[in-house]
Amino acid sequence: MSTPRSPDCVETERLLLRRPQPADVEAIFTRYAADPDVTRYVGWPAHRTVADTRAFLAFSDAEWGRWGAGPYLILSRTDGTLLGGTGLSFETSYRAMTGYVLARDAWGHGYATEALRAMVDVARAARVERLYALCHADHRPSARVLDKCGFSREGVMRRYAEFPNLPPIRPCDVLVYALVL
Repeated sequence: MSTPRSPDCVETERLLLRRPQPADVEAIFTRYAADPDVTRYVGWPAHRTVADTRAFLAFSDAEWGRWGAGPYLILSRTDGTLLGGTGLSFETSYRAMTGYVLARDAWGHGYATEALRAMVDVARAARVERLYALCHADHRPSARVLDKCGFSREGVMRRYAEFPNLPPIRPCDVLVYALVL
C-alpha cells in the first residue's frame, strides 16, 4: 500500500506549513537549526555549518521523493517569518513519526500545537494508521503539546535514544506518544 502524496503547502489559522526549498537554507540555519537552546531536545545534531543545513534539504527531498511527504517548514502567515519545522517521517505506508522544533522567539505562542494538529490532518489524509512522537522525558513543554493534540502517552522507553545536543551523549529515557487515526 503506497501513501498518497501530501500537499506541499498547508495553511492553518496563523501558520503556513510548506515543503523546504533550497532558498531556505540560511533561514533554517540561523533561525533554529544552529541554536543550542532550540536543538537541546531534538534527536539530530545542531547544525554547525550551512553545509549541514544543505544536507537536511537533501534528506528532505529524498523523503518527499520516497514517501510523498516529509519535513515541512513552519512560517507565520502574516509576515512569512520562519518559525520552525515539523513534518512526517514514514517508517511504513501506515506508520509515521512526527515532531516539531521552533525558534526561541516562537516559543509560548501555541505554534507547536497548531502545527502538530495540521500534521495530524496531513497524516490522516495520507492514510497513516499510527502517528507517534518521541519526547525526551524532561521536556515537559513538548509533552504538553502532545497531550493537547490528543496523543496518548503509551509509556516510557528507558535509555532508548541519544540526544546529540544534550551532553553527555548517552541513551536517555523517552516518552512515547501515539495517535491511532
